[in-house]
Amino acid sequence: MPIDFKRLMAARFFFSFAVQMQVIVLGWRMYELTHDPLYLGLIGLVEAIPALSLALIAGFIVDHSNPLKVYRRVALVSLSSGLLMLFSQMKSFDLSINLQVTLLFASSFLSGLARSFSQPAMYSMVPKLIPRNLIPKSSAWMSGAMQISRISGPALGGILYGFIGVSGTAAVVCLLLLTTLTITMLIKLSHVEKDRDQSRSIKEELLMGAKFVFRHPILFPALSLDMVSVLFGGVTALLPIYAAEILLIGPKGLGILRAAPAFGAAIMSFILIKWNIKKKAGPWFFAGVTGFGISILVFALSRDFSLSLIALAFSGAFDSISMLVRTALVQLSSPENMRGRISAVNSIFIGSSNELGEFESGVAAKLLGAAPAAVLGGVVCLCSVGIIALLSPNLRKLNLEDLEIT
Repeated sequence: MPIDFKRLMAARFFFSFAVQMQVIVLGWRMYELTHDPLYLGLIGLVEAIPALSLALIAGFIVDHSNPLKVYRRVALVSLSSGLLMLFSQMKSFDLSINLQVTLLFASSFLSGLARSFSQPAMYSMVPKLIPRNLIPKSSAWMSGAMQISRISGPALGGILYGFIGVSGTAAVVCLLLLTTLTITMLIKLSHVEKDRDQSRSIKEELLMGAKFVFRHPILFPALSLDMVSVLFGGVTALLPIYAAEILLIGPKGLGILRAAPAFGAAIMSFILIKWNIKKKAGPWFFAGVTGFGISILVFALSRDFSLSLIALAFSGAFDSISMLVRTALVQLSSPENMRGRISAVNSIFIGSSNELGEFESGVAAKLLGAAPAAVLGGVVCLCSVGIIALLSPNLRKLNLEDLEIT
């Protein structure tokens, strides 16, 4: 792989590492301050608002500018988010609980703002740094690096939170984001900015990516299934409740729970680097989502810490399979001049499943309790697999090798 691609991997690694630590700090601290599961869902909602509302604009900007410069600004905004979190938790300021909660929400908002531009910029850079036939393998490498950060980030975040407290952990987050910004300065990307087609209005330009995805016979069902499965099946927002009230393991245990899916995903990502699933990508995609749903059901019903860890690890492993197929599909299906906008639509689907999924989990936990909410999510995930498999024969028969040569 080219050196600049490796630098991009390193930047994404430290960025994801920092973000995962920040999630631990925000989630656990918010629950400490409020003891209300609804606030855990609101954290996700506050991050989702800018991530989703600005996604189409972000894709448009990336397609008409240098994606590397955009990604550098992403790192800078994320650093601002980390500094705000650090400021809100410094004992020397002695802020009220209400003000701390407000500033934690503001930190989450800035994180969502950065994320709205992060994925379109990243997806636009990768094809400019490597040959087309290496895109599926690069997806596995990028996924592996990201999953390792998702293992170490939450684990270290929980451990540091337990030993050096919230402000010390927030300071480490800021240091990691500063490292990300520094690495992006070392990347060189050849890019020629193109003028916008004046024959189309701004509205038409913004909606081109969405129209492309919604009319695509494979992309739309694939993104829809991924969105629904994680929107309802994800249990990230519920982990502080499981750690505090069900498994009784505290913030250190929360960090380990949070790292478990990434541990399974990292192992699977490196297996997928050697294991060619391109010819039968469709069946593997459905198998991945099915395994994810079953794993979530096991976690929801478990009251044993070890079994819960194993279930979460398997959920990450299965999710890694579907994510690899989806990522390669998006990049291989996207025309060069629309990569930013199409990846922005992809980020809307992902954002809907992740941040809005956290909000859904928080509301469901408030109404039903944490465990019933998790069970419901697993059931909905499995039902969605059957529906999409029935409605989309093209996705069932997907072969990525056919897309590599088109």
